[in-house]
Amino acid sequence: MNIIFKKDTWQEIYYSLRNNKLRTFLTMIGVGWGMFLYVSLLGAAKGMENGFDKLFSGFATNSIFLWAQNTSIPYEGFPKGRQMHLRLSDIDMLKRKISDIDYISPQNSRGSFTGTPGESMSKNGKSGTYSLTGDYPVGNKISEKKLIFGRYINDADVSGNKNVAVIGEEIYKNFFDAKKNENPLGKSINIKGIFFNVIGVFRVKKGGGFENDQTVFIPLSTYTKMYNAGDQIDMFAIVSKPNVDVNSVEERVKLELKAKNKVSPEDTNAFGSFNLGKEFKKLTGFLTGMQLLTIIVGTLTILAGVIAISNILLITVKERTKEIGIRRALGAKPSEVRNQILLESVVITLSSGLLGFMFGIFVLMILNIATQGQDSFPFYNPTVNYGNVFAAMAVMVFLGLIIGMIPAQRAVKIRPIEALRTE
Repeated sequence: MNIIFKKDTWQEIYYSLRNNKLRTFLTMIGVGWGMFLYVSLLGAAKGMENGFDKLFSGFATNSIFLWAQNTSIPYEGFPKGRQMHLRLSDIDMLKRKISDIDYISPQNSRGSFTGTPGESMSKNGKSGTYSLTGDYPVGNKISEKKLIFGRYINDADVSGNKNVAVIGEEIYKNFFDAKKNENPLGKSINIKGIFFNVIGVFRVKKGGGFENDQTVFIPLSTYTKMYNAGDQIDMFAIVSKPNVDVNSVEERVKLELKAKNKVSPEDTNAFGSFNLGKEFKKLTGFLTGMQLLTIIVGTLTILAGVIAISNILLITVKERTKEIGIRRALGAKPSEVRNQILLESVVITLSSGLLGFMFGIFVLMILNIATQGQDSFPFYNPTVNYGNVFAAMAVMVFLGLIIGMIPAQRAVKIRPIEALRTE
């Protein structure tokens, strides 16, 4: 392959491409466009994946939210329409019988998603109605709060039935001087006639989260005492162990609760649920499908471009028949002629791919700048795996060599005497 290191070789390629500028440019567009699509779409798909990962950061995505409803089927002498209840004792029962459960967080709430009115709260003449939730410390593992002041509820708060509260940022702005960054820790707010010390303030990401910044979290034990709820629970947040089928855990939890409460196994209304793990799996499957589709579309577009290069080189060989004949008459070996055509094919293919790659990266940079700080739109840091890009480049060059063999072989078959007679 000494032909690569000869100055004459590159001069000949340069003059050949320069003499057919428009044809060369149009040919390069095909391969360049394929590489551009490959890079930009793959990067955009990765940006969406990163965006959703950021949106769900701090969430246990393998979780199930479960609540009690009414039965819809008579069973063992019990009529339909019975009101079901979740109880604290159910937690130990479920963890004992279903080993795939990692942990369970019970919650009681007023306002928000429960359909009940919120609770009236006040401080120094300022008042408002906000959601109130009784929680365990483990609840922060399922939906981690971004604290801007203080801490979250701990085990000592629950065991001591303490009157402590973690408030949302909107409540903080209403009750405290946010412009002066007033420290609310240790100060009190009034909830249902009871004073609670503020131990933390949390902020909710825009466009994401199951909580809002108009919610107050207090120890579940304190909540139970305030509303005389006994051991009844409004909702369980159940997190399965890693690499476990969340759908299976959901079904087994419902079956155990139905068996305990003498509910028909066929009753689908007794306990309601939202399977975040199932929905998140659908989302990741969609993003994976997008990346796969991008790879297929980009590869096919590159292939079409490489085939176009072969067609152009066939025309070039026909136009240079006399030139090839003279070179053969002067002693050029068939391998030298073949390698010349192949090298020209690789140069066009590689140059087109690099231009498409650079333009694709440029577009991703613009997208990254345009979407920075846009928390409401799930798009963040669009990047491409350079290993995949280099692999695509290698395949592209290989295809260029293979398809370039067609015009190269045609050039080799030209006989010097016949070529010299060509007008």
